[in-house]
Amino acid sequence: MVQKSINLPLSNLADGAIQEKLDYELKKVFDNIHDKNTKAQDKRTVTIKLEFKPDENRQTVAVTSDFTTKLANVEGVSTTVLTGKDLDTGSVEAKELKSKIPGQLYFDDDVNLKNDVGVPVDVIEKEQNRKNVINLQKEKG
Repeated sequence: MVQKSINLPLSNLADGAIQEKLDYELKKVFDNIHDKNTKAQDKRTVTIKLEFKPDENRQTVAVTSDFTTKLANVEGVSTTVLTGKDLDTGSVEAKELKSKIPGQLYFDDDVNLKNDVGVPVDVIEKEQNRKNVINLQKEKG
């Protein structure tokens, strides 16, 4: 059997610490591949950089390793926001559109009827009834 003149198996360097670090980075890569919030076909990379620094006599060499891992980006999420001014106060308001169409009512997952920004219709009706209640005692005097 021919003996290798350079015998530095990666899995044995630094008592296996470089291999452990590679295994750790590979776990991150495969976790990222299985993350449903990333694009499946995006490339992922692990780069291992080995740096060799010999002493002045060129007899001993310090070897350091550096790992760079590039994962797929998490995909962004978009939504639609309704904005305008409150007619009573004049303050600017912004709320997420929940019904997909401005002004349209919808049923949530629990089958509650809500307006386009997610406020339950029965709450809106109660507020409107309170505003429309006439206090006859107040009008009397």
